[in-house]
Amino acid sequence: MMTVKKNISYPMLAMALTIIGVGNLSGCGLLVDKHVEWETVEPESYPVLKAVGYAPINSQRGDNDTVKMLMAIKASKLEAYRELAEQVYGQRIEGSQSLSSLVVSNESLKASVEGVIRGAEVVKSYPVGEDTYATELSLDMQRVYEIYLTTAKPRRIKDIKYY
Repeated sequence: MMTVKKNISYPMLAMALTIIGVGNLSGCGLLVDKHVEWETVEPESYPVLKAVGYAPINSQRGDNDTVKMLMAIKASKLEAYRELAEQVYGQRIEGSQSLSSLVVSNESLKASVEGVIRGAEVVKSYPVGEDTYATELSLDMQRVYEIYLTTAKPRRIKDIKYY
């Protein structure tokens, strides 16, 4: 077995450690600074969603026909908004079924929708026949996008410059 001994002088070792330390502290070579330039992203086309809500007039609560009609107008508008929410967010479906002796004894289906609709416009509100009221809504997704931009700006990287 051979042992090799090298003579390293302390001043040279101190100088080498100093150069390595200064290089690490200055960030040379290991860290890179960069500047990221962002741009907003806009869709190529915007759909216009339409929904119609219906409500019976005579089934509404109220003391007279005028109050019942006003309640039907409100109900048909809410129904149209629900339909728009279904188009935008989808509909949640829950179902259950129970069997007894391999025969269906109980079956249930539950549907729900939840969401916020902003920017919809009432296109028309009118009676249909003698006992139904209808409300038509329109939702221009370009208007929704513009409302969205006021709160959050979607971005993508436009350019990166490294220094």
